[in-house]
Amino acid sequence: MKILYAPASPYSAKVRMAAHYCGLPIESQIVDTGADPAILTDGNPLGKIPTLIDDRGNAVYDSRTIMQFLDHASGRGLYPRNAEKRQEVLTLEALCDGTTDCLLAIVYEQRFRPPEKVHDPWIERQWSKVERALDHLNDHMPRTARKLHGGHFALAGLLGYLALRFDGKWERGRPKLKNWPGKFRGFFADYDRFRPQA
Repeated sequence: MKILYAPASPYSAKVRMAAHYCGLPIESQIVDTGADPAILTDGNPLGKIPTLIDDRGNAVYDSRTIMQFLDHASGRGLYPRNAEKRQEVLTLEALCDGTTDCLLAIVYEQRFRPPEKVHDPWIERQWSKVERALDHLNDHMPRTARKLHGGHFALAGLLGYLALRFDGKWERGRPKLKNWPGKFRGFFADYDRFRPQA
């Protein structure tokens, strides 16, 4: 099995961390999504990463679907069996992924449009969502212990992306969130190996 990914992708970071935590023998392969490589687009017509290629050659995507695949394949319980607790973890993952969506929308707006066409109200709208989400996360930090779950890995991917692309722009007034990666490293020592990288 292999995960097709890009080093800066927070969603790729999430699933690669989770696969490593679960002890699954999955190779990681960097792909250039802009080049539409056949190894990616033959299985995933959207040409998006991460994409997991299973041991039968089938493509699994997007990141939340991959997380469910990893949970099932490993039997390690990335998601609680208790329905209420499972829903809490899934909601945390959705919040972290949705916040990441907003950050990527900002990055793409600034990167792919000519400066005179960058729509600042759109960026401000996305950033207001990010700030609400980060305030909520800071006020409702998930309990972090040796038994990690899908929400933890989504949060690690989000905070890694913030550190990569928005360093110094979000930390003020959010000490719990700012310090969480250090706490997470205590339970997942390979965080720096997998977090989003330039």
